[in-house]
Amino acid sequence: MKKLLLLIASAAGALAVTKQIRDKQAENRLWAEATDSPQG
Repeated sequence: MKKLLLLIASAAGALAVTKQIRDKQAENRLWAEATDSPQG
């Protein structure tokens, strides 16, 4: 039972970290787009 709880906790932690990384990447893309100099 303890192993199952540990596995679930580890999976939840991994998902949280993955979401945090994706959110940061999306924010960085938006920031780069907003501050990009006009082309042309």
